[in-house]
Amino acid sequence: MKTSDIEPFFATLQRANPQPASELEYSNVFELLAAVLLSAQATDAGVNKATRRLFPRANTPQKMLALGLPALTEAIRSIGLYRNKAKNLYETCRLLVERHGGEVPRSREALQALPGVGRKTANVVLNVAFGEPTMAVDTHVFRVANRTGLAPGRNELEVETRLLARVPERYRVDAHHWLILHGRYVCKARQPLCAQCGVAAWCDSAPRPR
Repeated sequence: MKTSDIEPFFATLQRANPQPASELEYSNVFELLAAVLLSAQATDAGVNKATRRLFPRANTPQKMLALGLPALTEAIRSIGLYRNKAKNLYETCRLLVERHGGEVPRSREALQALPGVGRKTANVVLNVAFGEPTMAVDTHVFRVANRTGLAPGRNELEVETRLLARVPERYRVDAHHWLILHGRYVCKARQPLCAQCGVAAWCDSAPRPR
């Protein structure tokens, strides 16, 4: 993707969805952190189904610790890798209470020190909860960035670094939402819907008229 294509690419995504948002359901920063932690290798819909049962019972670290690990594990058993995720979330709650007064920290270093919280999860929390212009690179963002030529990279960190370098500042806060949603619903892995794509004109991989 040429540098001159980036502005119309994001301007078009913005016009189509002026206020993009995560499809995970949450009502506070802790719920967001928990939902993103649980979403690894799982769909947002599947996570939402489980957290609709969990969050009314435990929507703070303190309440989740009081709930206990066995009950937490049972509440999320419909999510893939639920046993390991339950252990990580429970331990994360303990550390949030012990180190951060029960609050979700606002630094990448502190977030990534929590069990089950990697760079992508930290980026989502920093972006969605605190408005930081971070780029959370999941499978959808990775695919779209490479396929379109926007920010090609061999791994998530390379793509993240190139996105931060190429995405105009005015679009950075919302950019990863637009790319995730575009990859989820239009630029699909197996059968991209190029004929329905509003940004195909600037995509390196879109079919061109002969």
